[in-house]
Amino acid sequence: MRETLRLLYYGRSRAAHRFRYALLAFDILTILFIVGTSFVPREPWIEWVDVAFGVLILIEFVTRIAATEKPLKEFTHPSTWADMVAIGSFLAPVAGEGLGFLRILRTLRLLHTYQLVSRLRADSSFFRRNEETIIALVNLAVFLFIMTGVVYETQHWRNPAITNYVDALYFTVTALTTTGFGDITLEGSMGRLTAVIIMIFGVTLFLRLLQTLLRPRKVRFSCPSCGLQRHESDAVYCKACGEKLNIPDEGRY
Repeated sequence: MRETLRLLYYGRSRAAHRFRYALLAFDILTILFIVGTSFVPREPWIEWVDVAFGVLILIEFVTRIAATEKPLKEFTHPSTWADMVAIGSFLAPVAGEGLGFLRILRTLRLLHTYQLVSRLRADSSFFRRNEETIIALVNLAVFLFIMTGVVYETQHWRNPAITNYVDALYFTVTALTTTGFGDITLEGSMGRLTAVIIMIFGVTLFLRLLQTLLRPRKVRFSCPSCGLQRHESDAVYCKACGEKLNIPDEGRY
């Protein structure tokens, strides 16, 4: 059983690729559920769905730990602890989804795994051409979602200006861009500290995204001589060692 799980999580078979895509789809569904239910009153059916998500995430968490060669090492990753917090939140009906939004850290880690990234390169020409931009956009989006979740969960109980995720997202974006309209502010010292964190780290990630958008596009191709991975799209020779390259393209359509 453990070997089968290891092949699904880390293998290169078609079944393993489908399994990892399914995990990614499940993570996205979880995130959409968290955002969507912030707009409606807490109903009994939502509590039951919370518990169902918690059970599914718990099963996936246990199988993932069992599939690793060094289970204890998994607990050195922030995404593992975030998963544990998310599971506790989903399985506690009184608290609702609570800190379940931290599940997105697991999504980020999944998107950065070599197996999934290499498969995306093989399956999508769009991803191959725009890999760095997509990764930078994902990093910024995850930061936005995490900080929006933090703002919402810490403020919607006591701040009448923040009643759902859109209000929290609006504040997060205005803080990140340092626009600061002032119609929504966070209460207390922790609220101001949260705004500072959003501005400092958010601007850094936003500038990283702009950098990938504005700089010349490069393609990924390993030089047969020196192993340099990134080259200009029209490169004939490797700029590091002068080796002649034979970079495949997508053809003309």
